[in-house]
Amino acid sequence: MSRLRTSVFLLVGIAAVALAAGLSLFVGSTPIAPDQVIGALVAPDMANQEHVAVLELRGPRTLGCILVGAAFAVAGAIMQGVTRNPLADSGLLGINAGAAFALALCLALLPGMSFAGVVACSFAGAALALAAVFGAVSFRRRNMDPVLLVLAGCAVGLFLTALAQGVAIFFNIGYALTFWTAGGVAGIRADTLAMTAPFIVGALAAACALARRVSVLSLGDEAAAGLGAAVGKSRALCLAVVLVLAGAAVALAGPVAFVGLMVPHIVRRFVGADYRAVIPASLVAGSTFMLLADAAARTLIAPSEVPIGIIFAIVGVPFFIWCARREATGLD
Repeated sequence: MSRLRTSVFLLVGIAAVALAAGLSLFVGSTPIAPDQVIGALVAPDMANQEHVAVLELRGPRTLGCILVGAAFAVAGAIMQGVTRNPLADSGLLGINAGAAFALALCLALLPGMSFAGVVACSFAGAALALAAVFGAVSFRRRNMDPVLLVLAGCAVGLFLTALAQGVAIFFNIGYALTFWTAGGVAGIRADTLAMTAPFIVGALAAACALARRVSVLSLGDEAAAGLGAAVGKSRALCLAVVLVLAGAAVALAGPVAFVGLMVPHIVRRFVGADYRAVIPASLVAGSTFMLLADAAARTLIAPSEVPIGIIFAIVGVPFFIWCARREATGLD
């Protein structure tokens, strides 16, 4: 029955991604007639400004939403499994803040840096934050306490966010940094997508390949070792995948929070706790959530846009409080 439910969820999820992607192409802050959208996809005319808008703006943005949503959701699922903490995700553990701090330094010190350099800095910042969090929790401890992990992640995230804001004030880049840290996919173009997509697609494939290891690690270190797993190696591989996913996604869309927290929780209600099902299901669900949130961000106050991070914060904060209360009462 579990395999059947997983298969049904994946089929429905793929159909939902396709429908949401179609909605993303047809809906925007500036109305474009449906026949023009279809014409741009079937017989593009680069002299037609509406065709250009569909192919060069809406198209990359739609693909970017699919990749970013999948990356954040799968990163959150892996973090929750590896740390055995249902409140973990790349945002709550400071990884997104680390990438954001590194990108703030790029904006301030190297404003002309290429996008490849921006991606490299994002990876470096994410790695720095993750090392700080795990170093603080594992210092003189054999096992990681899930509660301490979240507390350390919040502390490191707040510290790096404060540093980024200090950089923004000192170098007078507050507006640019604030707009970027709010999260959004409006700036995704074909060239930036082509540069980051291989990292995200490769990391998603690696995540699916590591799904069994994540399931074993979710049982605890002693149980995983008893089953013959190389705990240290498996955890390192999983965290490396998270770094690539979070770093590339933050470089594309900013530190969008709560996607990695909400999506795996919702997915587990349908497919169970086996990460061989949770990870691929989170992939399709995360893409769908991001596409729908972006469509809402473009249309709520059109022709202006709402940063997509605000959309997720409005939904994510109550969801986080509900999850925390549920965990505290032992009902999950």
